[in-house]
Amino acid sequence: MSYLRAFGHHLPPLSVSNDALEKRTGRVAASIEKTSGILERRYAAAEVAVADLGLAAANVCLQNAGLTAKDIGLILFSSGSAERAFPGPASVLAAKLGLTATPAIDIPIASAGSLIAIAFAADLAPRYGNVLVVASEIMSRRISDADPDTAILFGDGAGACIISPDDGFLRIADTALFTDGNYADALQLQHGGSIQMKGLDVIVQASRKIPRAVEDLLKKNYLAPSDVSVYLMHQANLNLIRKVATALKVPEDRFFRNIDRYGNTSSASLLIAASEWRVADPTPPTTPIVLATFGAGFNWGAVLALPA
Repeated sequence: MSYLRAFGHHLPPLSVSNDALEKRTGRVAASIEKTSGILERRYAAAEVAVADLGLAAANVCLQNAGLTAKDIGLILFSSGSAERAFPGPASVLAAKLGLTATPAIDIPIASAGSLIAIAFAADLAPRYGNVLVVASEIMSRRISDADPDTAILFGDGAGACIISPDDGFLRIADTALFTDGNYADALQLQHGGSIQMKGLDVIVQASRKIPRAVEDLLKKNYLAPSDVSVYLMHQANLNLIRKVATALKVPEDRFFRNIDRYGNTSSASLLIAASEWRVADPTPPTTPIVLATFGAGFNWGAVLALPA
C-alpha cells in the first residue's frame, strides 16, 4: 500500500503574455485564449536548467512532507525537455540534494511522464521507502515561432510529490497505464529540433482515451465518475479538459485548472496543478480523487486515490 504524502511546485518568475506572443508569432492574442484557454505562461531564464527547476520544486515538496533528502529512497524524474540525451536530470538532481548513492531514474516522456512515475512509485515505495517524483520542463527552448500553433501553448515549470509506503493524506488505490505507438509521430521532439505536434490528432485521441481510461479504472473499483470530487488532469488545453468533463458527464468545475496562468508545462503540469490544488484546499480529502494524463508516445493513464 502506498500514499501520496505531499506535493510541491515551482514556476519561473518571467511571465509571457499572449500579447507578447502575438508580436513574435503573428497569432492574435484573443485567438490564443479562445483556442487554448491560456492567458500567460512562464519562461525560465537562460542560465536555469531543467534540474534547477526540479530542485526548487523538490525542496518545497520535502518541506511540505516534513522530510529531508536523506529520507528519500528513490527518485523518479520526468522530463521531455532535458538539455542532453544522457545523463538525464535525475542524477543531477540527486547530486544537488546531496545524495551520492540513492537511485535516481529518468522517465523522458513528455506530458504523461509524471503520472507514469506516480504509478511506478506506488509499486516501488514498499521496497524503497519514500519515493520523490519530480517533473520539470523547459519547453520554451523546444518551440519555434515558425510553428505558432505549438509555440503559443508551452511554458516552463516543475512539480513534485512524495509517495510513501506508510503515511500520507491519500491512499493510491489503483493505477492504469496505456501506450499506442501508432501515433508516435503526432507529438515528437527530434534531437536538436523543435516540438512537432499534429494538434488535431492529439486532441481527438486524448478526448477519447482519457475518459475511457478513467471510466474503466473507476468501474474496476466499483465507482462512477460522479463519485469523484476532484479531477487533477494534465493542463494541455482548456477545450480538452472540457471535452473530458463532458464525456464523463461530470461538472466542469470538478476539474482543477491553472492552464490560463501557466500554459502547457508538459509532464510538470499534472504535479503543478495537484500542488496548487493542495495549497488551496489543505483539508484531508473525504472523497475519491483522480489524476489523469495524456502525452507523447501516445502514453496515457489514470490514478485513483482514496482518502487515507
